[in-house]
Amino acid sequence: MIKNLIDYGALFASVSTLICCALPSLFVVLGAGAVFAGIIGTFPFLVVLSYYKLQISLFALIMLFIAGLVNYKTSNMPCPADPELGRACMRTRRFSWILYWATFIVFVFSSFFTYILPLML
Repeated sequence: MIKNLIDYGALFASVSTLICCALPSLFVVLGAGAVFAGIIGTFPFLVVLSYYKLQISLFALIMLFIAGLVNYKTSNMPCPADPELGRACMRTRRFSWILYWATFIVFVFSSFFTYILPLML
């Protein structure tokens, strides 16, 4: 239960980096500045989020580290002997790892568009 909460927390933090930092950069790179201006007009809190992009990214990185550590530590724990509970345990473990790696990919994508791509242009 706690492991799933940590995984979802890491996912939320990574999606936050995507929303605050990567999407604006992506729109500007694609030449869709007017679309981005319309989004800012509709959702003005995005400007406030962009002021704290470093803190949001660090929080997401810490959550990813904690989620990876918890997933690693629990990956070799025994599952229940009951066949039905054992299958549920293995499904949950597999889902947890899939969620973790999807979160990691979102974080890498958003970090690339936020910090690396602007230096390349």
